Parts: sequence; C-alpha cells; structure tokens
Amino acid sequence: MNWSGLWGKLKPAGAEASGFALPVRDGIQIRDSQPSRAHGFDLLLVWVVVCLLALGLVMVYSASIALPDNPKFARYAPTHFLSRHLLAIGIAMACGLAVTQIPLRVWERLAPWLVLGSILLLVVVLIPGLGKGVNGARRWLPLGVMNFQPSELAKFAIAMYGASYMVRKMDLRENFWQAVWPMLATLGLLGILLLAEPDMGAFMVIAAIAIGVLFLGGVNGRMFSLVLLVLIGAFVLMISFSEFRRERIFAYLNPWDEKYAAGKAYQLTHSLIAFGRGEWWGQGLGGSVEKLHYLPEAHTDFLLAVIGEELGLIGVVLVICAFFWLTRRVVQIGRQAIALDRVFAGLYAQGVGIWMGGQAFINIGVNLGALPTKGLTLPLLSFGGSAILMNLIALAVVLRVDLENRQLMRGGRA
Repeated sequence: MNWSGLWGKLKPAGAEASGFALPVRDGIQIRDSQPSRAHGFDLLLVWVVVCLLALGLVMVYSASIALPDNPKFARYAPTHFLSRHLLAIGIAMACGLAVTQIPLRVWERLAPWLVLGSILLLVVVLIPGLGKGVNGARRWLPLGVMNFQPSELAKFAIAMYGASYMVRKMDLRENFWQAVWPMLATLGLLGILLLAEPDMGAFMVIAAIAIGVLFLGGVNGRMFSLVLLVLIGAFVLMISFSEFRRERIFAYLNPWDEKYAAGKAYQLTHSLIAFGRGEWWGQGLGGSVEKLHYLPEAHTDFLLAVIGEELGLIGVVLVICAFFWLTRRVVQIGRQAIALDRVFAGLYAQGVGIWMGGQAFINIGVNLGALPTKGLTLPLLSFGGSAILMNLIALAVVLRVDLENRQLMRGGRA
C-alpha cells in the first residue's frame, strides 16, 4: 500500500507545522498521530544542581547542629544555619527562574555595567561601618536577610564581561595592547580590591575565569603564555612578601609538624582526620566527631570533610563525579553555542564552567590537603547566602543559553 499517498489524502490541515513525529517503517516515513515533545532546556543539568543543593542543605544542618554549644554561637538555635541556608536557596531559586526569562542579548549589553557595579561594591565593602568584618577579613555587606559578598558578584560579572569583551575585540586578537591589556587592567583593579579585604581565593577564581575566557576566545598563544607568566609571578610575589601567606604554604607542606599542627595547619589536620574516620562508607549521617568544635568552619569551607567523615569515600566520590559532570555539561553547552555562531553566549557558559569546576577543584584540594588552605566554599553545597545566590543565577543564565541553542536548532529564533 502507498502509505505516503494515503497520508497525503488523510492528513489533517496544519499537520506539518504541528510537530508530528516522523518514524520510519519498512523504509517508508510514517506520520505518527502524537506530536513529539522535547524539553526546552537540559533537565538532567537541573536535577544534578537540585541534588547538590539538597545534599548541601542536609550536610550544612549536620555540620552546624552542634555550634550552639560554643559560647560564640550560644544565641543561635540548632536550626539557625539550616533555616538561613534554606532561605538563601529559596531566594536564589526565585531569582534563577526570573533570570531564565532574560535573553542573552540583554546580558551582553549589561556586561560592562555588571563589572562596574562589582568594582563599586568591592570599594564600598572596604569602608568602615558599611562592610562587615569577620575573622580579620572585611568581605560582606549586611543586607538584613543575608550578608552579601561582592566578590561573588565579581565572579559572575567577569564571566559576562570577558565574553562580551572578546566578542568586541575579536578582530584584534593578535594585538596584545589592544586585545589583552584593557582586560588585564580590569582584572588588576579587581585583584587590588580583593587583596585589600583580603580574599586571595576569590581573586584566584576570578583570574582563572578571565584568563580561561581569553584563551577560549582565541587570544594569540604567545600572548596567553605571557599573561599566564605575569599572573603566576604576581602570585609568587604576593606569597613572598606576605609572612602570613608564607606560613600557610609551610604549614601545607608539613601539616603534622608541632609548629603548625595547632596553628596554621589546624584546620587541615582535623580535615584529614575526618576523612580518615570516614573510611569507605562513613560513620553515618550525623556521626561526625570533627564537627563538634574540632574542625572550624565545618559548614562552609570544610563541608567536604564532614561529608567524608559521615558518608565516607563513596559520598566524596559521588560529589566529585557530580561536579565533573556539571562542569563538562556547562562547557558543552558553551561549545554548542559557539558552533551556532553565538560567541558571547558560548564564552560566557564556558567561563561559568571554569568558575564552578575551578572553585570546586580548589575547595576539594584544600580539604584533602592537596592544595594550601584557602577561604573558598564548595559551590552549591557550602553555607553562604550570596554564594548560593550567584551560583544559581550564573547557572540559570547557562540554562537560558541552552534554551536559545535548542530554539535555533529547531529552526526558531533565539
């Protein structure tokens, strides 16, 4: 029977435009009576992010439940950090949903203003009476419902600005002064303000994002190598001229030395003890001993150590695999956008991949003793309202990139 001819007589009006699936049977294309459905975004990416947020919520509660026993936190209820973290996730999800409605062309126009705004906030946070200081560092602006950290906005802004900058300078990639120097000047200004807080960890992440976007944008290889050498030299000089940072390096190299075990390497040694107690399967949820006032900042910078102690090697490996997949997927979305001739969107997504993967790599390395101790949280997991907010906003824009990619591939307009 001539199926195609029969369909030509019986097909309903508008069937071509309605998205009917076209299966093949015996070499002949058959129209199905059910329209095909496809998600407008990467649903698996959303679920991985949700699972990381859920794990973070549980582990923040577990790591902070005993803090009220400490006189420093005596006024807090056992659920204080849990409720604040849950509030931050709620606000971040609402902002993320709103952000997914904004086209990428709007973000491209806003990119320079985002960097300018982050620079102004980094200046404001250093003003006594406006910025909030904790443990000798002035990094937060009190906003009532949460303490906002301008360095988190700066990470988002530099990913946006770097992508926008490379699109505007695409024809000048071979000229160092015209293509690279203005970006380095912006990065230098951000670095000065961040080191004044001080927050060297955030500066390292921002530098990685900026340099990564320059490299992926096609900057001349020799220029890229020169920029990289300058940055490495700057970090070496900062460590050389800072006794505090030198001591951290020495403590990292020999954490069990009596000189450092009770001082600069105190967090690292107790983090390693936590991992050792966890073994393969962990001590069970809530079974951590190190969180009982032995391991400082257990709910923020060293949350992975509590995960290792309570959920064991299996839990830590699952977290590492989740971040590896998340980073890889975000970078793939960026590559897909560039293949569709959407360079700004693609470079931005890849910048976010560098941000999430790089910061997770540093935090995991610090917890495991593979890297010197730095004050960096684990994205999507650690306690910190502004970090959760900017992480979800950044990933929501990546979802918008993916949504526009799919629209273009279906023949629509981004």
